[in-house]
Amino acid sequence: MTLHPSVAAVRIPVRTALSDLAAGETVAVACSGGADSLALASATVFEARKVGLRVAGVTVDHGLQAGSADQAERVVAQLAGMGVDETLTARVAVDDASGLGPEAAAREARYAVLEQVAEHLGARLVLLGHTLDDQAETVLLGLARGSGGRSLQGMRPAFGVFARPLLGVRRADTVTACLVEGLEAWDDPHNHDPGYTRVRVRERVLPVLEAELGPGVAEALARTAGQLREDTALLDELAAEALAEARRDGALDAAWLAAVPAALRRRALRRAALEAGSPASELTRDHVLAVDALLTGWRGQKWIDLPGPLRALRRDGLLVFEAPPPA
Repeated sequence: MTLHPSVAAVRIPVRTALSDLAAGETVAVACSGGADSLALASATVFEARKVGLRVAGVTVDHGLQAGSADQAERVVAQLAGMGVDETLTARVAVDDASGLGPEAAAREARYAVLEQVAEHLGARLVLLGHTLDDQAETVLLGLARGSGGRSLQGMRPAFGVFARPLLGVRRADTVTACLVEGLEAWDDPHNHDPGYTRVRVRERVLPVLEAELGPGVAEALARTAGQLREDTALLDELAAEALAEARRDGALDAAWLAAVPAALRRRALRRAALEAGSPASELTRDHVLAVDALLTGWRGQKWIDLPGPLRALRRDGLLVFEAPPPA
């Protein structure tokens, strides 16, 4: 019997993602019950059985909508029906203390609990079900924010214990794979709520781009993200080397850094601020440019206030990052 193309489209990258694991090891799959993660879980069970891996299915209940506990139980039943070796449910409290919005807060809470689950299970890998469509949406959102190549590179294929094997797979294939395999996917109401910017990008912006520019826009955006990721990785490596060269007794040589090309110097300054304790979510390009002016536009400025709280100041030819004195 010929394997359906959509089922194959999901299984092949999953097979690749599992290729570095040895028989007997554990892989965890995060599953919400939506088509993307359900198709991912099914493919993982199929591919893991062939090479002797244990599969744990994990569903995270964010408690953000009525009936979320019931949905979590339903997903656990689906995962057990697929043949996973172990199922786990985790309920998290979503606290938007950072002010980044409920989506970001939910994501942070979800990743934190999935890391804990991986440690508990001894899992070397946690698979996430983000698709090419998710990547295209992320790139467009980054473009709208104007936050440069770092944002335009989209989601990483892998980081820490996590991997996203479906970043090259269209959402239509995960939906079709579920239909072919008889899996009833959950349609999260939040995925159609226009109050979320990502939903508006998905349901309004991308369809207009496809209609006006022709098919393939999502693939082009995802391809651009991959190319920018390679460029960013190289620039970050060179910036780290420049930062190491500039270090002088816990500070940075201002004259040495001023001679470094701007693209590397500003990356190095951002990295230095982050290492000194400035949170990435609050450190903006304007902050970095203001610090950069201490090197290239020195007029005796006192200091630059940075999130943290933190100060950047020039002292005796050195750029120093330090906490402000107590009020």
